[in-house]
Amino acid sequence: MSSGFAGFPPEMVQFFRGLKRNNRRDWFQPRKHLYEQHVKEPMLELVTALNGELRKFAPQCVTEPKKAVFRIYRDTRFSADKTPYKTHVAASFFRSEGGGFYFSVSLDQVEVAGGIYRPSPETMYLVRTHIAENYKELRQILANKKSRKLVGDLQGDELTRAPKGFDPQHPALDLIKKKDWILDVSLDPSLATTPKLYGEILDRFRATAPFIEYLNRPLAGRKPPREPIEAYF
Repeated sequence: MSSGFAGFPPEMVQFFRGLKRNNRRDWFQPRKHLYEQHVKEPMLELVTALNGELRKFAPQCVTEPKKAVFRIYRDTRFSADKTPYKTHVAASFFRSEGGGFYFSVSLDQVEVAGGIYRPSPETMYLVRTHIAENYKELRQILANKKSRKLVGDLQGDELTRAPKGFDPQHPALDLIKKKDWILDVSLDPSLATTPKLYGEILDRFRATAPFIEYLNRPLAGRKPPREPIEAYF
């Protein structure tokens, strides 16, 4: 599967190695041009290529590359970790407040994920109601052998008991209790600098697409969030 994307340059690895050792502004600022050239520009190229295929099987999730790629600057306001920069590069493709696709590249892994994370109470209620009424379809999607091989099993935080208004004896209580519905897989970081990266991400996006379509179905017509969510990933 070819996109013309040759992988990130080796300089991307060198940049993140340096940043990991020197995560401070006085180191980053003189090297910001290296981040732009060796990390951000290839990432925008990769996102553009992925958008081209998303148009075929998940057109609602196509996202303008500059909006899809997360900034390197960390939000440290509520974190004990005050290091100012992320040591990974990431992008998300979200249709609405509901589900979407995500991937990130770091020295430690290539992460590919999809689903819904930290939905609003209204969204959570709509998704739970949808699952309660259509749980057999979701179980069938999650049981698909090819998809499970590519993206694994359902993940996400969950309640210890049935949420208010839902039957504690419901046969899909394990799915209804979820507070997040996520499929997430970690791949070998060495993929990042090879042409194989594009295909590995795209294969997992395709495998996750039925799951995301299912989660988004009860959310049709909802207004999009003001900004994408990178949390969890």
